[in-house]
Amino acid sequence: MKIALVSDAWSPQVNGVVRTLSTTVAQLRSGGHVVETITPDRFRTIPCPSYPEIRLALGAGRGVAAMLARFAPDAVHIATEGPLGWAARRWCRREGLPFTTSFHTHFPDYLAMRTGLPPSLFWPAVRRFHAPAARVFAATATLERQLAAHGLPQTHRWSRGVDLARFSPDVEPLPDLAALPGPVLLYVGRVAVEKNVEAFLAADAPGSKVVVGDGPARADLARRFPGVTFTGALHGDALAAAYAAADLFVFPSRTDTFGLVLLEALASGLPIAAYPVPGPLDIVGDSAVGVLDKDLGSAIAGALMLDRAACPAFAANFGWDACTAQFLAGLAPTDTKLSHPRNRMVIARA
Repeated sequence: MKIALVSDAWSPQVNGVVRTLSTTVAQLRSGGHVVETITPDRFRTIPCPSYPEIRLALGAGRGVAAMLARFAPDAVHIATEGPLGWAARRWCRREGLPFTTSFHTHFPDYLAMRTGLPPSLFWPAVRRFHAPAARVFAATATLERQLAAHGLPQTHRWSRGVDLARFSPDVEPLPDLAALPGPVLLYVGRVAVEKNVEAFLAADAPGSKVVVGDGPARADLARRFPGVTFTGALHGDALAAAYAAADLFVFPSRTDTFGLVLLEALASGLPIAAYPVPGPLDIVGDSAVGVLDKDLGSAIAGALMLDRAACPAFAANFGWDACTAQFLAGLAPTDTKLSHPRNRMVIARA
């Protein structure tokens, strides 16, 4: 199958969306599919305001249309709601072709945090983007319910996986972190206001706190919490070694749609301490591999008592092969009719 994957999030960005998409593309290609990635590295870009590491494509409409027309895909999947995503959406609508989308990020919540405005003001734009899609891929049952409540019922489950060969308790620990006074409490992810990292750093907990990642809030948090170890972003084997050096993974975010790092931590033998919110609720739930509590300090204290041996076995249920099969099953072939009610609108309508 010839699959066009359009995403405004791509390397060199470091986040769960990019890791998910790049891994899926590799899986698809290894399975014999031809994948055309339409991503910011193929266009002239500018830095996103307040997120300079995110590059926004300029004047992408004609370029995206030309790439899609030349490739003649059997299926089009639009992963993000950025300039490239909107351009691909316009092309599909103009050509009368079905397409699928993904809901990776709670943009209404993120924008609300940054502007002080209610999320409800931003949902109409998100709903407009996804409404014509044959299916909207969502990672969890909780997210599917949320999307349906906002007028997007045509969801399709696309879960996430973890590289079990890379993330393991048997990995040699990162020496600098392994030397810290224990227990070593680890956070991995973007260091930004929407990730709520401050709640982790302010929590009353024993041992040493480590933050792996970068972002606009890092400098301020490093200044305010001088006892915390900030490593910056780590990748590949170095990231796996950071997990292996820790005793517990703390996930303070309240806005993630999934939390790929949760699976990486579990595969590395780390129990989870988190809030009882979507993402942790869907992955950890009431299992014996984590503690979810409205008081993050209590969650940390409880999770430190758990048996770490149960974590890798739990993570083994999340393989990328199954996730890629879900992705393929949800695609809408371009030679099918636009059967979804929302797709029977006038095609020229933006």
